[in-house]
Amino acid sequence: MGKRRIPDLYRAPFPLYSIKVDSKTGLVITAGGGGASKTGIKNAVHFLDLQLVGEHQYNASLLHAHDTDTRATMNMAVGDGVIAAGQDGTCCLMTFKHCTQKGRGKAFAKDVGNSVQQGSARRRAGKGGKGGQDGSAASGDKSELKDETASVSVTALAEVQSDLNHQDPLQKVVRFSPDLSLLLTGGTDGHIRIWEFPSLKKKFDFKAHEGEIEDLDMGPGNKLVTVGRDFACSVWSGSQLAMNLKWYETLPQMTEKTYRYMACRFGKVEDQKAGLRLYTVQIPHKRDRKPPPCYLTKWDGKSFLPMLTAPCGTEVISSLAVSDSGTFLGLGTVTGSVAIYIAFSLQKLYYVQESHGIVVTDLAFLPDSLKSKNIKGNNETALLSVAVDSRCQVHAVPNRRSFPIWLVLFFCGLMVVGVILLLQYLFPGFI
Repeated sequence: MGKRRIPDLYRAPFPLYSIKVDSKTGLVITAGGGGASKTGIKNAVHFLDLQLVGEHQYNASLLHAHDTDTRATMNMAVGDGVIAAGQDGTCCLMTFKHCTQKGRGKAFAKDVGNSVQQGSARRRAGKGGKGGQDGSAASGDKSELKDETASVSVTALAEVQSDLNHQDPLQKVVRFSPDLSLLLTGGTDGHIRIWEFPSLKKKFDFKAHEGEIEDLDMGPGNKLVTVGRDFACSVWSGSQLAMNLKWYETLPQMTEKTYRYMACRFGKVEDQKAGLRLYTVQIPHKRDRKPPPCYLTKWDGKSFLPMLTAPCGTEVISSLAVSDSGTFLGLGTVTGSVAIYIAFSLQKLYYVQESHGIVVTDLAFLPDSLKSKNIKGNNETALLSVAVDSRCQVHAVPNRRSFPIWLVLFFCGLMVVGVILLLQYLFPGFI
């Protein structure tokens, strides 16, 4: 593992800042843009159709491009057909609907050809094209060629002011609560704002950190954890501070403000239905000529006691993701590298140095299935990454080969028999 070429899954005509996977519709949603500057770089949200090719490879096609005018989407949350997009100091909510249109005959095929932006036509008639028509004629089937096109419709829903910084307001992070009853945002003014969803009635607005909010996440039971640039990672009960996490106490000779928190995510525990973990990333506050390592810390998601801390390389971490099962962690760096770690042990499983040409802005694991279809193929996990270089990539980890337990026991039995026979040969009368 190391520096190697990862093919692009998709390349947008603008910098990409966020990516999400909607398991309900099977869509990969990515967004970004050039902002308000008049450089000719568009601002848009792109909806991609992801397909598994063979057992390990993927391809993606653009189904729909939703223009966001002069505002680039810097962060997103997706839930139940709704996108919450951070654009400047506002959170823009929009609904999207994925549908498949069916038709017959040449007229429909012509319409499909005229709607390339909306979807890609897929012919399903035997072996396709002429072969399908010839086969129909030979068998006496008079049905015409069938076509299907997938399309996406997007409708603006509402906007809320999510950052009130007097100079360049900017929403830094947005999340839905696990039960989709709350919408949470954090911005450069240090405030956490929480709205009831879908009514958008403001529930809380409180100062959580001095300076910018770096990240936030909400776990089951509405446990809120926030990360700020003020070296703090805080746990909240409503708008009341419950505790501050102190990761540095897990390492000897580590001072409080040598590192700052960069990201936080809740995750499930595999094979433990009631288990919950919190993962945080700590990066050096100051860069030295000899870069110190960044750290991953795993916490108990209920007591918030630290369980394990491990170094994760000297490249500064820029993004964090946790797989749906809680088995894997994804890390992106400011130098464009992508890594996958095992959540249980915090050991590195996969790493590609400088896979992107510049900072990795967001990551998203593929769920186990999309629209009830196996999307992982023969891969143990697959991680999507986007960066300012406009590229979207997929990082797949093939299933690791393992021996059946019966074969292991068989070989162990052979070894025991062999040792006994050897001892009997060397020491007659041993048995």
